[in-house]
Formats: sequence, C-alpha cells, structure tokens
Amino acid sequence: MPTGLTLLAWLAGLGAVALVVRWATHRVDALGRRRQFPVVSTSLLLVVAVGSVLLVVQADRLQHRLSDVASELVGSPVTVDCQSRGQEMIDVGNELGLVHFDAKGRPEPRTLIKRRPCADLERYLEGEQAAPTRDEVVAVHVLSHEARHLAGQTVEAEAECAAMQRDARTARLLGASDDEARALARTYWLDVYPEMADEYRSGACAPGGSLDEHLPDAPWAP
Repeated sequence: MPTGLTLLAWLAGLGAVALVVRWATHRVDALGRRRQFPVVSTSLLLVVAVGSVLLVVQADRLQHRLSDVASELVGSPVTVDCQSRGQEMIDVGNELGLVHFDAKGRPEPRTLIKRRPCADLERYLEGEQAAPTRDEVVAVHVLSHEARHLAGQTVEAEAECAAMQRDARTARLLGASDDEARALARTYWLDVYPEMADEYRSGACAPGGSLDEHLPDAPWAP
C-alpha cells in the first residue's frame, strides 16, 4: 500500500478535524464577533483526504490482483508491490521489476514492479486485452518474468525464456481470452525479445532448444 498516500490521507483528515474543532471551541473572536465556519479550507482538506484514500484503495486492489496472478504462476503465495511515486523519484535502476535473493540464492516471496509497467498492467486489466499496446505487452511479460525469479530462477536469460513460455498463461490470468493471450505471447517473442540486452537472450531459447520446455503455451507452439 502506498505509504505516502496513506500519510497524506491521514494528515488531510486530521487537518480537517482540527479546523472543525478549533471553530467549534472558538466561535467568537476577541471582539465578540461570531466566526464563520471554515467551509473552503475544510472542504479542500476533505477532498484531499478522500481522494488519497481512493487512490490507496485502487493501488491496493491492483497489487492484490497482481499478487494473486503471480502466486498462481509460482505455485505458492507471493506478493507483488507496485512502485510508489516517492520510490520512483529516487530510483536510479533501469530494470522494470526486482526480486531480492538471499546469500543462499533463495528469493524473497515478494517482487517490486516499477511504476510504469504497473500502470500498464492496470490498463491491460481494464479491458485492453484485445488490442494491447507494446508497453502493455511488455508489462504482462514483466509480471511473468518476475514470477520466474520468485520461483527461484536466478539467470536472466533462463528466466526470460521461461517467462516467454508462460506469457500466454499470465495474460489469461489477467483476463485475456485464449486467442488474445497467445497473440500477446507471440508479439513479445517476435517483436520485443530480439531487442533485449544480451544477458536476457539465449540461442537455446527457441523451438527444440535446451530451454524449450515444450509447453503448449510457448509462443512458438503450433
């Protein structure tokens, strides 16, 4: 849950309460004049508080949905966090998702997906499955890729290849039809994968290659 938004909601709500309490306990000024209720300032604070709460609820709902999908892909409970605006401001990395491993190579059951792909995943969930943008295709794959890391794969090229063979399943779990899911997986394989950095690509990631798991959802499956 976005800590910054939660804090803003609390501060705005407390500010509105403080204004009301101050007015209620000081309705008359030093000259005996009745003070007007601070309608504008109280209303503005309440709008900020309610708006922040709605954004927190929306973000929390998205993270729960993505966590459910990732848990299904991994086969055990895991958590997906979407990067907050504050985290984005101090982020210097170029990766789209992140899973931490301990000294023994075991993954934490939690992944952070950057703010932009999380926003693209939200748009995809809202009904863009039939005609996803390139960014949405990439975002679906990011979730699939990070799920492979959560499952214990540490080598980027191997996680990338395994993720591509599960992109269609990921898309279906996000609401796509079978045809839409398979089309998304093929789009990533044909249009995005060839442009990835060397550490993410492998000649063995091909039909019949050593990284081919012969899954029915593989983008090269007939």
